[in-house]
Amino acid sequence: MKIRFLALAAAFLSSSAAVAASPISDAVKADWDKILQPLFIDFHKNPELSYVEKRTAGIMADQLRAAGATVTEGVGGTGVVGIMKNGDGPVILVRADMDGLPVKEATGLAYASKAVQTGIDGVEAPVMHACGHDVHITSLVGTARRLAAMKDRWKGTVVFVVQPAEERIGGARAMIEDGLYTRFPKPDYALGFHVNAGAPTGTIIADPGIAYSSSDSVDIIIHGVGTHGAYPHQGKDPIVMGAEIIMALQTLVSREISPLQPGVVTVGSFRGGLKHNIIGDKAEMQLSVRSDDEAVRKTLLEGIKRIAVNVGRMNGMPEDRLPEVKLSTESTPVTVNDAALTARLRPVLQQAFGAKAIISPPRAGMGAEDFAYFIERKHNVPGFYFAVGGTPQAAFDAAASGGPPVAGHHSPLFKIDPEPSVRLGTEAMTVAVLDLLKS
Repeated sequence: MKIRFLALAAAFLSSSAAVAASPISDAVKADWDKILQPLFIDFHKNPELSYVEKRTAGIMADQLRAAGATVTEGVGGTGVVGIMKNGDGPVILVRADMDGLPVKEATGLAYASKAVQTGIDGVEAPVMHACGHDVHITSLVGTARRLAAMKDRWKGTVVFVVQPAEERIGGARAMIEDGLYTRFPKPDYALGFHVNAGAPTGTIIADPGIAYSSSDSVDIIIHGVGTHGAYPHQGKDPIVMGAEIIMALQTLVSREISPLQPGVVTVGSFRGGLKHNIIGDKAEMQLSVRSDDEAVRKTLLEGIKRIAVNVGRMNGMPEDRLPEVKLSTESTPVTVNDAALTARLRPVLQQAFGAKAIISPPRAGMGAEDFAYFIERKHNVPGFYFAVGGTPQAAFDAAASGGPPVAGHHSPLFKIDPEPSVRLGTEAMTVAVLDLLKS
């Protein structure tokens, strides 16, 4: 799960944040009724998997052109870039991710997805917008429409980025590698947001510092020597070696990084063996590794390789048959909100929506976001990534009284209240861009 999911409902139950009407709320409401609501429903009913979001990308390209942007398609695969220029001034990147997940929807919504699609890996699967990316792209269209209608209030350039494959944390890097910062105007600032099912509608999370953890997917292939299960001494058991690796990996977090530094090493998959009485010659593992610090990240990744390789040596495997440790392309650094940019925009959001609308709940996990690639230090592009609440307060109240729990991101039961989520995302992003591009 990539989203920083703040599902500690108790932290929100005391919040009665009612969003104050912003100066553009009436216009966004009109857009919702005419354009954005049917667009959201269409996106939700027709989600697409990572790297194959062709239909979604085509619709987004058409919508951005209709709003007055100059559009380039096929950036980093299915990515879309829209450029809206309005005289001299700063360049602002506004990003929305568009892919769905291989999840079968079970919400019972009238517009629930029934889509089935073959992914980039050739596997057919049901598809669902189980993380709210339909909110993000709908809001991007809303933001483009508002900025096009308000050109008397800003000067500069807005780069609208419709990003593929966030769920496989590869799309942002693919767009960067395909020249996002060389073929198009390089941004002075990069902005994005995520809808959060764990926060009440009408609230905004806009904190400085770490917004999302790093995430690295690691594959380990353990080679062994196959034999009969009744004669284990004649082989080298890769499953036993795998079990030793799994247990040793637990010491990385508990004994090799500071107890004051968070870190996660999760073995999500361990596959091996053929039959009850056969010791196979190979086993495979898939790991998810998380941290909030690049030095810790390096320690964990180096430690995984050291442990796996030396377990092979300990079991007498030859040097050319030691476990292989491979870092997947599904990998992203820590996402850090720029302190100065956050200090500038947080008061802007407070003024637009009211102080009670801005909340700062504790982080509940180590979700990741490949928005980090747009704001890596080497690019020198300050970033601001915020969240808007997606679940009505009444749902949290009902859950606290023994009713159904609020479903988290990536759940087949995931659902958000689309109108307040899309409208607040649109308004908040528009307000932020207007401040950075003041005429």
